[in-house]
Amino acid sequence: MLKLWGRANSTNVKKALWCLEELDVPYTRIDAGGAFGVVSDADYIDKNPNQLVPCLEDGALVLWESNVIVRYLAARYGEGALWSADPAERAEADKWMDWVTSSLAAPFRTVFWNMVRTAPEQRDMPAVQAAIGECARLLAIADQTLSKQPYLGGASFGMGDIPLGCFAYAWFEMPIERPDLPHLRSWYERLLERPAYQAAVVTPLT
Repeated sequence: MLKLWGRANSTNVKKALWCLEELDVPYTRIDAGGAFGVVSDADYIDKNPNQLVPCLEDGALVLWESNVIVRYLAARYGEGALWSADPAERAEADKWMDWVTSSLAAPFRTVFWNMVRTAPEQRDMPAVQAAIGECARLLAIADQTLSKQPYLGGASFGMGDIPLGCFAYAWFEMPIERPDLPHLRSWYERLLERPAYQAAVVTPLT
């Protein structure tokens, strides 16, 4: 059975959890990171020298980096479902996965940590407003793509939807003013209909 280290309220851990739930792969999750500690233990550092979560163990294979874990699980257990045999189709998914990490993650983190993990009197609201604006600008790119197709990678749900889908839950549920991005909203509502999304992602933000 696969082992996944990470706390359930981590966005990056949710990526791996959602993928596992979609693929119906048996796994055990071990609380780690944040209040649970573990990541600074010597045994964990041997697995993941970055001392972050998630970390996946599948037999002799140990992986860290959430997008890599999603790609591996999709390729190993989800061919024909989350994983396409067509390199061009996979590239479309990869593009969106890496875009979330390289472009959206930084401004999103500013909003999330202030609005979810910081006491109201300690929030840096000018930074939050600036970051919301940047997130909105970036999410409009996804909205434009979703105006032409139901999922980021094309006609079917795939691994390319997983990273942004994990961010989307917090984006739509945080107590912030959001611009109207109707295609992104419709995509999010389609994700909410997926049992695996409900099980892995729709959990308390704190």
